[in-house]
Amino acid sequence: MRNTFFSLLAIGIFTLCMTYACQPNVSIETAQYAVNGQKLYRTHCENCHGAQGEGLGTLYPPLTDSSYLRTNREKLACIVRNGLNEPVQVNGKTFEGSMPGLPQLSTIEIAYILTYVTTNFGQQTSTYSQEDVRKSLANCP
Repeated sequence: MRNTFFSLLAIGIFTLCMTYACQPNVSIETAQYAVNGQKLYRTHCENCHGAQGEGLGTLYPPLTDSSYLRTNREKLACIVRNGLNEPVQVNGKTFEGSMPGLPQLSTIEIAYILTYVTTNFGQQTSTYSQEDVRKSLANCP
Protein backbone atom coordinates (compact mmCIF):
# COMPACT_ATOMS: atom_id res chain seq x y z
CA MET A 1 0.00 0.00 0.00
CA ARG A 2 2.77 2.42 0.99
CA ASN A 3 4.80 1.60 -2.13
CA THR A 4 1.74 2.15 -4.30
CA PHE A 5 1.18 5.58 -2.74
CA PHE A 6 4.77 6.65 -3.32
CA SER A 7 4.73 5.24 -6.86
CA LEU A 8 1.57 7.18 -7.69
CA LEU A 9 3.02 10.31 -6.07
CA ALA A 10 6.22 9.98 -8.12
CA ILE A 11 4.24 9.46 -11.33
CA GLY A 12 2.09 12.51 -10.53
CA ILE A 13 5.08 14.74 -9.86
CA PHE A 14 6.84 13.47 -12.99
CA THR A 15 3.72 14.16 -15.07
CA LEU A 16 3.39 17.69 -13.68
CA CYS A 17 7.08 18.38 -14.31
CA MET A 18 6.78 17.10 -17.86
CA THR A 19 3.66 19.20 -18.44
CA TYR A 20 5.38 22.38 -17.31
CA ALA A 21 8.71 21.46 -18.85
CA CYS A 22 7.06 21.08 -22.24
CA GLN A 23 5.78 24.65 -22.22
CA PRO A 24 7.86 26.82 -24.51
CA ASN A 25 10.33 29.19 -22.89
CA VAL A 26 9.70 27.88 -19.37
CA SER A 27 12.89 26.95 -17.56
CA ILE A 28 13.21 23.85 -15.40
CA GLU A 29 13.45 26.11 -12.34
CA THR A 30 10.20 27.86 -13.29
CA ALA A 31 8.53 24.50 -13.81
CA GLN A 32 9.71 23.30 -10.40
CA TYR A 33 8.46 26.47 -8.73
CA ALA A 34 5.12 26.11 -10.51
CA VAL A 35 4.69 22.48 -9.43
CA ASN A 36 5.35 23.42 -5.81
CA GLY A 37 3.10 26.45 -6.21
CA GLN A 38 0.23 24.33 -7.47
CA LYS A 39 0.13 22.38 -4.21
CA LEU A 40 0.15 25.57 -2.16
CA TYR A 41 -2.43 27.20 -4.45
CA ARG A 42 -4.78 24.28 -3.91
CA THR A 43 -4.39 24.60 -0.14
CA HIS A 44 -4.61 28.38 0.25
CA CYS A 45 -6.17 29.97 -2.85
CA GLU A 46 -8.31 27.55 -4.83
CA ASN A 47 -11.42 27.80 -2.62
CA CYS A 48 -11.95 31.43 -3.62
CA HIS A 49 -10.18 31.78 -6.96
CA GLY A 50 -11.11 28.39 -8.41
CA ALA A 51 -9.12 25.46 -9.76
CA GLN A 52 -8.48 27.26 -13.04
CA GLY A 53 -8.14 30.73 -11.52
CA GLU A 54 -11.58 31.61 -12.82
CA GLY A 55 -12.68 33.42 -9.65
CA LEU A 56 -16.15 33.23 -8.15
CA GLY A 57 -18.78 35.47 -9.71
CA THR A 58 -18.58 39.00 -8.37
CA LEU A 59 -17.13 37.89 -5.04
CA TYR A 60 -13.59 36.86 -5.95
CA PRO A 61 -11.67 38.07 -8.99
CA PRO A 62 -10.23 35.69 -11.54
CA LEU A 63 -6.48 35.24 -11.73
CA THR A 64 -6.55 34.87 -15.49
CA ASP A 65 -6.08 38.54 -16.40
CA SER A 66 -2.50 38.44 -17.63
CA SER A 67 -2.50 42.22 -18.02
CA TYR A 68 -3.36 42.70 -14.33
CA LEU A 69 -0.73 40.17 -13.27
CA ARG A 70 1.93 41.81 -15.43
CA THR A 71 1.20 45.43 -14.47
CA ASN A 72 0.87 44.63 -10.76
CA ARG A 73 3.78 42.19 -10.53
CA GLU A 74 5.44 44.23 -7.75
CA LYS A 75 2.23 44.21 -5.66
CA LEU A 76 1.33 40.52 -5.89
CA ALA A 77 3.56 39.33 -3.04
CA CYS A 78 2.10 42.02 -0.76
CA ILE A 79 -1.43 40.96 -1.70
CA VAL A 80 -0.68 37.31 -0.90
CA ARG A 81 1.07 38.12 2.40
CA ASN A 82 -1.13 40.97 3.66
CA GLY A 83 -4.41 40.55 1.82
CA LEU A 84 -6.32 43.24 -0.02
CA ASN A 85 -8.84 45.70 1.41
CA GLU A 86 -9.47 47.98 -1.53
CA PRO A 87 -11.42 47.66 -4.78
CA VAL A 88 -9.55 45.95 -7.58
CA GLN A 89 -10.37 45.98 -11.29
CA VAL A 90 -9.76 42.72 -13.12
CA ASN A 91 -10.90 41.86 -16.65
CA GLY A 92 -12.88 45.11 -16.75
CA LYS A 93 -14.90 44.30 -13.59
CA THR A 94 -14.52 45.93 -10.21
CA PHE A 95 -14.31 43.63 -7.18
CA GLU A 96 -14.88 45.36 -3.86
CA GLY A 97 -14.62 42.49 -1.40
CA SER A 98 -11.60 42.04 0.80
CA MET A 99 -9.08 39.21 0.69
CA PRO A 100 -7.47 37.87 3.86
CA GLY A 101 -3.70 37.70 3.87
CA LEU A 102 -1.57 34.62 4.34
CA PRO A 103 1.09 35.89 6.77
CA GLN A 104 2.14 32.37 7.67
CA LEU A 105 3.60 31.73 4.22
CA SER A 106 7.36 32.01 3.79
CA THR A 107 8.95 33.99 0.97
CA ILE A 108 9.71 30.82 -0.97
CA GLU A 109 6.11 29.63 -0.60
CA ILE A 110 4.84 32.97 -1.93
CA ALA A 111 7.33 32.72 -4.80
CA TYR A 112 6.02 29.23 -5.61
CA ILE A 113 2.39 30.38 -5.61
CA LEU A 114 3.07 33.47 -7.72
CA THR A 115 5.10 31.46 -10.21
CA TYR A 116 2.26 28.96 -10.50
CA VAL A 117 -0.40 31.66 -10.91
CA THR A 118 1.53 33.77 -13.41
CA THR A 119 2.72 30.86 -15.54
CA ASN A 120 -0.45 28.77 -15.40
CA PHE A 121 -3.14 31.46 -15.50
CA GLY A 122 -1.22 34.52 -16.65
CA GLN A 123 0.69 32.90 -19.52
CA GLN A 124 4.01 34.31 -18.35
CA THR A 125 7.23 32.34 -18.48
CA SER A 126 9.37 33.75 -15.70
CA THR A 127 9.99 32.58 -12.16
CA TYR A 128 9.10 34.62 -9.12
CA SER A 129 12.27 34.26 -7.11
CA GLN A 130 12.58 34.60 -3.36
CA GLU A 131 14.52 37.79 -4.01
CA ASP A 132 11.63 39.18 -6.07
CA VAL A 133 9.26 38.42 -3.20
CA ARG A 134 11.61 39.93 -0.57
CA LYS A 135 11.94 43.15 -2.60
CA SER A 136 8.18 43.39 -3.08
CA LEU A 137 7.44 42.72 0.60
CA ALA A 138 9.94 45.39 1.65
CA ASN A 139 7.87 47.92 -0.33
CA CYS A 140 4.41 46.91 0.86
CA PRO A 141 2.21 49.85 1.82
